[in-house]
Amino acid sequence: MKMGMGYTVLSRLRTLARYTIAYACITHCTFEYCKGPSMEPTLFSDNVLLTERLSKYWRKYQSGDIIIAVSPVNASQFICKRIVAVSGEKITTLKPHPLEAESASKLPNEMTMVTDYVPHGCVWIEGDNKSNSSDSRYYGPIPLGLIRSRVVCRIWPLSELTGL
Repeated sequence: MKMGMGYTVLSRLRTLARYTIAYACITHCTFEYCKGPSMEPTLFSDNVLLTERLSKYWRKYQSGDIIIAVSPVNASQFICKRIVAVSGEKITTLKPHPLEAESASKLPNEMTMVTDYVPHGCVWIEGDNKSNSSDSRYYGPIPLGLIRSRVVCRIWPLSELTGL
Protein backbone atom coordinates (compact mmCIF):
# COMPACT_ATOMS: atom_id res chain seq x y z
CA MET A 1 0.00 0.00 0.00
CA LYS A 2 2.87 2.40 0.81
CA MET A 3 4.39 1.54 -2.57
CA GLY A 4 1.22 2.66 -4.39
CA MET A 5 0.95 5.90 -2.45
CA GLY A 6 4.61 6.76 -3.10
CA TYR A 7 4.09 6.11 -6.80
CA THR A 8 1.02 8.40 -6.88
CA VAL A 9 2.90 11.23 -5.14
CA LEU A 10 5.87 10.80 -7.48
CA SER A 11 3.58 10.75 -10.51
CA ARG A 12 1.85 13.96 -9.37
CA LEU A 13 5.20 15.64 -8.75
CA ARG A 14 6.32 14.74 -12.29
CA THR A 15 3.09 16.14 -13.73
CA LEU A 16 3.50 19.32 -11.68
CA ALA A 17 7.10 19.67 -12.88
CA ARG A 18 6.03 19.25 -16.53
CA TYR A 19 3.33 21.92 -16.18
CA THR A 20 5.75 24.26 -14.41
CA ILE A 21 8.32 23.89 -17.19
CA ALA A 22 5.66 24.34 -19.87
CA TYR A 23 4.36 27.46 -18.12
CA ALA A 24 7.87 28.89 -17.83
CA CYS A 25 8.51 28.27 -21.53
CA ILE A 26 5.24 29.90 -22.56
CA THR A 27 5.79 32.95 -20.36
CA HIS A 28 9.25 33.48 -21.84
CA CYS A 29 8.01 33.08 -25.40
CA THR A 30 5.84 35.91 -26.60
CA PHE A 31 3.97 37.03 -29.66
CA GLU A 32 5.21 40.27 -31.20
CA TYR A 33 4.43 42.40 -34.22
CA CYS A 34 7.04 43.97 -36.47
CA LYS A 35 5.61 47.42 -37.27
CA GLY A 36 6.69 49.56 -40.19
CA PRO A 37 8.38 48.90 -43.53
CA SER A 38 12.00 48.60 -42.30
CA MET A 39 12.11 44.78 -42.42
CA GLU A 40 10.32 44.30 -45.77
CA PRO A 41 10.39 42.04 -47.73
CA THR A 42 11.34 39.61 -44.92
CA LEU A 43 8.62 40.77 -42.52
CA PHE A 44 5.55 42.94 -43.00
CA SER A 45 3.56 45.01 -40.50
CA ASP A 46 0.71 42.49 -40.20
CA ASN A 47 3.01 39.54 -39.44
CA VAL A 48 2.78 37.96 -35.99
CA LEU A 49 6.11 36.68 -34.68
CA LEU A 50 6.98 34.11 -32.03
CA THR A 51 9.90 35.44 -29.99
CA GLU A 52 11.89 34.07 -27.09
CA ARG A 53 13.91 35.62 -24.28
CA LEU A 54 15.84 32.74 -22.76
CA SER A 55 18.52 31.72 -25.27
CA LYS A 56 20.63 34.79 -24.44
CA TYR A 57 21.71 32.92 -21.30
CA TRP A 58 23.34 30.04 -23.21
CA ARG A 59 23.69 31.37 -26.77
CA LYS A 60 25.18 34.70 -27.80
CA TYR A 61 23.39 36.86 -30.33
CA GLN A 62 24.74 36.28 -33.83
CA SER A 63 24.81 38.17 -37.09
CA GLY A 64 21.59 37.36 -38.93
CA ASP A 65 19.39 37.11 -35.83
CA ILE A 66 16.22 39.19 -36.02
CA ILE A 67 15.51 40.90 -32.72
CA ILE A 68 12.93 43.05 -30.99
CA ALA A 69 14.60 45.87 -29.02
CA VAL A 70 13.77 49.06 -27.20
CA SER A 71 14.37 51.98 -29.55
CA PRO A 72 17.52 53.89 -28.55
CA VAL A 73 15.85 57.17 -29.59
CA ASN A 74 12.36 56.56 -28.10
CA ALA A 75 12.24 54.27 -25.05
CA SER A 76 8.47 53.84 -25.32
CA GLN A 77 8.78 52.22 -28.75
CA PHE A 78 10.02 48.77 -29.81
CA ILE A 79 11.95 48.16 -33.02
CA CYS A 80 12.38 45.03 -35.11
CA LYS A 81 15.78 44.75 -36.85
CA ARG A 82 18.41 42.25 -38.00
CA ILE A 83 21.77 42.00 -36.23
CA VAL A 84 24.45 42.76 -38.81
CA ALA A 85 27.51 42.67 -36.51
CA VAL A 86 28.26 41.80 -32.89
CA SER A 87 30.90 42.99 -30.40
CA GLY A 88 34.37 43.22 -31.91
CA GLU A 89 33.27 42.79 -35.53
CA LYS A 90 34.19 45.30 -38.22
CA ILE A 91 31.32 47.15 -39.87
CA THR A 92 31.50 49.04 -43.17
CA THR A 93 28.42 50.96 -44.23
CA LEU A 94 27.31 53.98 -46.19
CA LYS A 95 27.39 57.15 -44.12
CA PRO A 96 23.78 58.31 -43.73
CA HIS A 97 22.71 61.70 -45.01
CA PRO A 98 21.66 64.25 -42.39
CA LEU A 99 17.90 64.64 -42.14
CA GLU A 100 18.24 68.36 -42.94
CA ALA A 101 19.85 67.51 -46.31
CA GLU A 102 17.04 65.08 -47.16
CA SER A 103 14.33 67.63 -46.45
CA ALA A 104 16.13 70.36 -48.40
CA SER A 105 16.81 68.00 -51.34
CA LYS A 106 20.52 68.76 -51.13
CA LEU A 107 21.86 65.23 -51.03
CA PRO A 108 25.60 64.89 -51.69
CA ASN A 109 26.61 63.45 -55.06
CA GLU A 110 29.13 61.00 -53.66
CA MET A 111 28.52 58.16 -51.25
CA THR A 112 30.83 58.02 -48.23
CA MET A 113 31.74 54.66 -46.70
CA VAL A 114 32.38 54.48 -42.95
CA THR A 115 34.35 51.67 -41.29
CA ASP A 116 34.26 51.04 -37.54
CA TYR A 117 34.24 48.25 -34.95
CA VAL A 118 31.25 47.33 -32.81
CA PRO A 119 32.15 48.03 -29.15
CA HIS A 120 32.01 45.40 -26.42
CA GLY A 121 28.47 44.79 -25.14
CA CYS A 122 26.80 46.19 -28.26
CA VAL A 123 25.37 45.04 -31.60
CA TRP A 124 24.96 46.77 -34.96
CA ILE A 125 21.40 46.47 -36.27
CA GLU A 126 19.87 47.33 -39.64
CA GLY A 127 16.52 46.84 -41.30
CA ASP A 128 16.33 44.63 -44.40
CA ASN A 129 14.74 47.54 -46.29
CA LYS A 130 17.86 49.75 -46.20
CA SER A 131 16.24 52.67 -48.02
CA ASN A 132 13.41 52.89 -45.45
CA SER A 133 14.97 52.03 -42.11
CA SER A 134 16.20 54.08 -39.19
CA ASP A 135 18.85 51.89 -37.60
CA SER A 136 22.47 51.76 -36.41
CA ARG A 137 23.54 53.69 -39.50
CA TYR A 138 21.81 56.67 -37.86
CA TYR A 139 22.17 56.10 -34.12
CA GLY A 140 25.18 53.78 -33.91
CA PRO A 141 25.50 50.41 -32.18
CA ILE A 142 22.95 49.57 -29.49
CA PRO A 143 23.71 48.03 -26.08
CA LEU A 144 22.72 44.37 -25.57
CA GLY A 145 20.56 45.53 -22.64
CA LEU A 146 18.08 47.11 -25.08
CA ILE A 147 17.35 43.76 -26.74
CA ARG A 148 13.98 42.43 -25.59
CA SER A 149 13.74 39.15 -27.51
CA ARG A 150 14.93 37.12 -30.50
CA VAL A 151 12.51 36.22 -33.29
CA VAL A 152 12.06 32.45 -33.65
CA CYS A 153 9.48 32.29 -36.43
CA ARG A 154 6.62 34.02 -38.20
CA ILE A 155 3.32 32.43 -37.20
CA TRP A 156 0.82 34.68 -39.01
CA PRO A 157 -0.31 34.72 -41.71
CA LEU A 158 -0.37 30.94 -41.70
CA SER A 159 0.43 30.82 -45.42
CA GLU A 160 3.83 32.37 -44.56
CA LEU A 161 4.61 30.28 -41.46
CA THR A 162 8.39 30.03 -41.40
CA GLY A 163 11.41 29.98 -39.12
CA LEU A 164 13.59 33.10 -39.29
